[in-house]
Amino acid sequence: MKKLFLFFILACLTSGIFSQALFTYGNNVVTKDEFLRAYNKNKTAVTDKAMALREYLDLYIKFKLKVKAAKDMRIDTLASMANDLQNFRTQIEESYLNDESRVNALTQEALERSQKDIHVAYLFFPLQDFKDSISVEQHYKLSKPSWTDIGYITTFSLPYDFENIVYLLKPGEESRPYRTKTGYYIFKNIEERKAVGKIKAAQILIALPEGAKEEDKISAKKIVDSVYKALLAGADFSETAKSISNDKMTYMSGGLMPEFGVGKYDPAFENKVFALLKDGDITEPIQTQFGYHIVKRLLRTEIPLDKNNESYLYTVKQQVLQDSRIKSAKEKFLSDVLKKLNYKKNTGVKENDLWKLTDSFVVANKKIIVPNLNANTVLFSLNNQNIKVSEWLAFIKDYKATSSNYGESDSALMNKFISKIALENYKKRLPDFNPGFAYQLQEFKDGNMLFEVMERNVWNKASNDSTGLKMYYDQHKTKYTWNESADAVLISCSNEKTATDVAGQIKKGRSWKQVAEENLSQIQTDSGRYELIQIPAKPNTKFIEGMITEPLVNENDGTATFVKILKIYPANQQRNFEEARGLVINDYQNYLEEKWIEQLKKKYPVKVNEKVFQSLL
Repeated sequence: MKKLFLFFILACLTSGIFSQALFTYGNNVVTKDEFLRAYNKNKTAVTDKAMALREYLDLYIKFKLKVKAAKDMRIDTLASMANDLQNFRTQIEESYLNDESRVNALTQEALERSQKDIHVAYLFFPLQDFKDSISVEQHYKLSKPSWTDIGYITTFSLPYDFENIVYLLKPGEESRPYRTKTGYYIFKNIEERKAVGKIKAAQILIALPEGAKEEDKISAKKIVDSVYKALLAGADFSETAKSISNDKMTYMSGGLMPEFGVGKYDPAFENKVFALLKDGDITEPIQTQFGYHIVKRLLRTEIPLDKNNESYLYTVKQQVLQDSRIKSAKEKFLSDVLKKLNYKKNTGVKENDLWKLTDSFVVANKKIIVPNLNANTVLFSLNNQNIKVSEWLAFIKDYKATSSNYGESDSALMNKFISKIALENYKKRLPDFNPGFAYQLQEFKDGNMLFEVMERNVWNKASNDSTGLKMYYDQHKTKYTWNESADAVLISCSNEKTATDVAGQIKKGRSWKQVAEENLSQIQTDSGRYELIQIPAKPNTKFIEGMITEPLVNENDGTATFVKILKIYPANQQRNFEEARGLVINDYQNYLEEKWIEQLKKKYPVKVNEKVFQSLL
């Protein structure tokens, strides 16, 4: 009876597992869960879910067949594949060495705080100023110090401990004294505002050296005032920065500064820049310790109000991972790792004895014999590894040789040692502990094999098979025709001003080749026959033979392109083989791929479980 019952249970389990098999290819099974994981990762908004799922199922079946073919060719055993996989693993494993729930909580906290800026001031009292009988509050009342105004801050502007204090204060409220290694801090929330976000800007700096004489200051002020008037009169900001700005980091790029938010620069500088109302506006001259600045606002980026904004969420999470606040997440993660690795300390080892032995090893020519303790004594164990005293001593030796801060206690160093060993052990076995990591590795491995097998079986074959390409072109010649097209010269310039000048010269009759040769550092040209829809031009441009189009400016890098139209052709003219070559290669690749897939389906027959597929809907 027991055997019959056991057989019944096993039969039900097997039936349940099989019922979740979405499709098979040969002897290989792909489950519903595996398919959905891939589909949900790559899905986009659709109007017909059934059609979208059916199309993705077809793609996924082809993907699995190709990867199987790659394995049959032993592509997965290539040294290059192993190296690529190891490099990828090294890149991603750090992101799996944190307590994800804690990281997400810190990310949400940072998102909340990023919605407002706080105007902050602080008081600082060095430790040496105190006597035992005087408290910080008494010292505050007696000394009546002046507040240091640091301007507006946002999340990540201050060390995390300070940020936590500031974001708990209400406007006008002061914090209790906070002790650090050097002294006590008191913070004050002067006022708050809605976050101003980040800004892209360019600047012109008329520098003043430290300790500049009064006549130098007067001279610099006259220069910056004249520059400001010239800009108001229409002078080009970028060209002016290149010719006159003293900022060595930005003048070559027309004064372009890295994007910044509040808490980055001098409050006097930031307040004026963030007060600019619209892109293109410039500030009056701003004086800081570095000299006089004139700043042009290029682009203002608001902080997204939607806390589910994926792009912003990703950015904030990356900042969290690079910030000191991640320490708490790492500590929680290490605690969890030690539990997973079944960490057990050897309670038979007394700390004082171990520290004596450590001292005898570290201090030259000093020998201390400790009973029942030697290099082979086990300090602690993980579930598949015993860690001995010899490894601890090697760690201490290396730490002393490489660390500039060898003043920590033995206990603190032991904690670092345990952390190092545990994390190294966990890293090696990460796929066993984290299914997401294992899946990401497998996904990369399959993708890498897919690329290699496609290179061998499709892409290289199509590109190198000149006879096959020509034959395919001849058989499908009628599909390779031109839409409306033109012989044209594309002229790309370093900026809009250069493009306007060059276009003007060509309109006056100068040869475009001659103009290009005279300006090799600022101009690039390309000529050929292009379909009209491929030609970069402003919307609704009507192309006429001999015309020169208006410059089209690239917003990302400021380059500008215009086109000289030489000759226009009507639609439906035949492309010769060379003109159609790129299109033919693409179509021939698809043809070879379909033939290959047919062969793979014969070798590994595909069967789709329609009942399971319908359950996806």
